[in-house]
Amino acid sequence: MMRMTKWALLLCFSLCTGMAAAQTAATAAAQTAEIDSLQGAQDSLVRELQSQLQEFKMQQIILQEELERTGQRYVNDSLAEVQRKMRVDSLRQITPGAPLVFDNDTLFVLYARKGGKLAETRVREAKEMITTVGQSLSFTIDSIYTFEDELSTDIMVGNQVIVSITDMDGLWQHKTRTELANEYLPLIKQKIDELHEDYGLQQKLRGILMAAVLLFVLYLLIRFTNWLFRHFRMKLIRKVVSLLRPLSTENYKFLNIHRQCVMVMIAYNTLRYILIVIYLFLIIPTLFYIFPETQTFTMTVFSYIWDPFKDIVKAVIDYIPNIFQIAVIWVCFYYLVRFIRYICNEIAAERMKISGFYPDWAKPTYFILRVLLYSLMFVMIWPLLPNSNSQVFQGVSVFIGIIVSLGSTSIIGNLISGMVMTYMRLFSIGDYIKVGDIVGEVVEKTILVTRIRTRKNEIITIQNSNLMGSQTSNYTVAAKNYGLIMHTKVTIGYDVPWQKVKEIMESAALETPGIKHKPRPFMMTTSLDDYYVEYEINAFTDDAVRLSTIYSNLHQNLLKRFFEEGVEIMSPHIYAHRTDLDLQVPPEFKEEFETPQPQEKEVQAKK
Repeated sequence: MMRMTKWALLLCFSLCTGMAAAQTAATAAAQTAEIDSLQGAQDSLVRELQSQLQEFKMQQIILQEELERTGQRYVNDSLAEVQRKMRVDSLRQITPGAPLVFDNDTLFVLYARKGGKLAETRVREAKEMITTVGQSLSFTIDSIYTFEDELSTDIMVGNQVIVSITDMDGLWQHKTRTELANEYLPLIKQKIDELHEDYGLQQKLRGILMAAVLLFVLYLLIRFTNWLFRHFRMKLIRKVVSLLRPLSTENYKFLNIHRQCVMVMIAYNTLRYILIVIYLFLIIPTLFYIFPETQTFTMTVFSYIWDPFKDIVKAVIDYIPNIFQIAVIWVCFYYLVRFIRYICNEIAAERMKISGFYPDWAKPTYFILRVLLYSLMFVMIWPLLPNSNSQVFQGVSVFIGIIVSLGSTSIIGNLISGMVMTYMRLFSIGDYIKVGDIVGEVVEKTILVTRIRTRKNEIITIQNSNLMGSQTSNYTVAAKNYGLIMHTKVTIGYDVPWQKVKEIMESAALETPGIKHKPRPFMMTTSLDDYYVEYEINAFTDDAVRLSTIYSNLHQNLLKRFFEEGVEIMSPHIYAHRTDLDLQVPPEFKEEFETPQPQEKEVQAKK
């Protein structure tokens, strides 16, 4: 009967255990399904569900242990203990726990919740309490103790609870709550004692004393620096005045001695201020670092200065390989440009001759090649520049490119026109040309504009694009290669033979300085009008610069020769018998060609 009763009890306990396990498993499955469906919910809700799941599993473990202690007394206690540890260890593998950490030092870890508080909340409150007690000015280590309650063992300081250890916490650590509380107690005491050493009244007084000493040292350093700079100021001025010399070029002085002394004194005072700032930079952070409460603030402020400096130094060190690459590229292109300049100078000086390449092409060709080579060098260096791949850098470069493109349309047109004119060899500096109504000497020719000096010494600037669209006459080239033909016209009456006019005009041309005798000047009869004949004298010259002067001398000689021969340069439209009208020639030529009138002949005959 007793055996049947025992088996009945065992059966009832087994059923109860199975039902409890099934209920627990069903609840756990439901909770697990709920967690899977709420993956996008907040972290606090997930932790709450995980905590409930852990509690259900721990309740299952406790209930199973009670059933085993009640219905299976024949089972060995050591075997039950091993099974309990295995269950808790399997649960610990999926539960991270909430560690209490001070300065990368973990005091303990809590896994279970207490009432409505999660393990993370219990750890945070315990840390705040330990920090508050450790940073208090007055504290005794004996005021920390454990207090046994019905449901927990509390670690207390005075009347305040630091942390409460429950049976659930003990089960997680395979210990009773009292053993676990006694294990945590010395750890908490040690940490509070360490905090008190840093934040206690004694440390505060020591920190105030050190701060006073540092301020006094800072005061002495500033006073000594000011005295030292004042003491050596006059000596420095006398030394500078004796050594410095004015910096000048031609008749202009960039920096006289007074200005140089002012610049030296500014640098001298700047050095003094830099030293004072260094003192402040070293002592003030140290002053704040003495007190633990401001250590974080000190490190933060110090990082504002140190981190950029460290980043700059690191960036410079990392950029050194690129600097070497840029230097190699620059050296190669620099000497290549110098070599091209040497070749072009030799061609321009006509010491080196290349078939089909004229000397006046050398300089513009050098300019074009230099621009192309430096552009290629810039393209090769661009990827090696710091932050060249950043969007800001690229945006600024695109903006500059757009501005240059919009503002340089006419500039590019003039530039291309200047290069085209150079290779077309329209004219050179010193040539006498005619552009539209402008006649003068080319005094300057650039890639953008050309400047011409007229006979009246007016400097006229013409854009190369406009020059390309105008008709240009080059008198200098024509005079050197073929001989420039000068020509001028006169109209003489039909009463003068053309042979005589030809002799007069050709002889006047030969007497004019600047006109060549070979080929000889020649006259052409260009028109036979109603009342006069038009004659044109043509003469060769190779002096295009003095063209206006030669024309003036030619006209003067023509007048002189016609007057000497008694030929009137006029266009008679009406013929009249001369009665009282004098001959239209200068007075000095009248006596030679003047003929007496009929009345005068009769009077002379009577006499």
